[in-house]
Amino acid sequence: MKKMISLFSLAAFALATVLTSPLPADAKERLAFSGGPDGGTFQYFSNAISTRLSRNLPDVEVSNMVSAGSVENLRRVNSGEADFGVVYAGDLYLGLNGKLTNDPKVYKNVHSLSYLYGAPAHLVVLDGSGINSVKDLAGKRVAVGPAGSGAAASAQRFFTSVGLWDKIKVEYIGYSQGASAMGDKLIDAMWVFAGYPNSSIIQAAASNKVKLLNLVEAGKASGFFTENPFYAEVTIPAGTYSGVDSPTLTFQDSTIWVANSKLKGKLVNNALKDIYSPEGLAFMVSVTTTAKAMSVKDGLYGIVTPVHKDAIKFWTEKGLSITPAQQGK
Repeated sequence: MKKMISLFSLAAFALATVLTSPLPADAKERLAFSGGPDGGTFQYFSNAISTRLSRNLPDVEVSNMVSAGSVENLRRVNSGEADFGVVYAGDLYLGLNGKLTNDPKVYKNVHSLSYLYGAPAHLVVLDGSGINSVKDLAGKRVAVGPAGSGAAASAQRFFTSVGLWDKIKVEYIGYSQGASAMGDKLIDAMWVFAGYPNSSIIQAAASNKVKLLNLVEAGKASGFFTENPFYAEVTIPAGTYSGVDSPTLTFQDSTIWVANSKLKGKLVNNALKDIYSPEGLAFMVSVTTTAKAMSVKDGLYGIVTPVHKDAIKFWTEKGLSITPAQQGK
């Protein structure tokens, strides 16, 4: 009996030793990054960041997740299903305030890490059409993107704010179809919400002389930017499109790298330090040229919702100022 007890005690001691011993050196903490549809810009960014962090952060493995996009990423990161994600600043703001379309839930566990790139609004018309400002669109046919798209949603917000949504003839068609319709004079204007240069606008400019309308002037006059503080003013440079020889003032939604608010501070700091190193930024651009928009000086550009507390520390050390909204106040 004593021998059996001795053997049992020895086994119990051995099990306890295994359970309390440090993990093997190659054991890694596994994290998830929620990106976007295959082939989309969100997915390029999430895959690039996941790959870079997995290579360079000790004891961390980041897996890239395919996603429907911004709102799904918001929900995944909020619930903890994903640790990182890519989300539009507009969805972050609306989600934090319980104002997402058909979704009153408040998403408060998603905090921003940094700005990635912007998606500017383009309002394209034919040169010589007599349409020289936003107000001239009353009674005109305007293609705003497919029904239910982010482009159509942003168009409705803008034209409602300036008092034109009920006065224009809305066409829910995609960008390529819109460019063809403009070439055939079937529409008067085309709304595009995407990074520049956009292929559909290049297509439209190849067959007709086009121009872009200034959206900031009408937006400021109507209070659009006060109503939608997640939109940031931006300039599309002269020469971006054939025949458009002057810079165009417009606005953009910002694409934000986010994390669950409870993610460990050391991990957040190390992740930002690696991605925003010269080598990290060069790697991002090698994966997608859209990453050229990333820089230390613009690390918090377009963010109007809380920033992760350890990201605040990182950016403060880089000399950036933190707004009350970014502090969660």
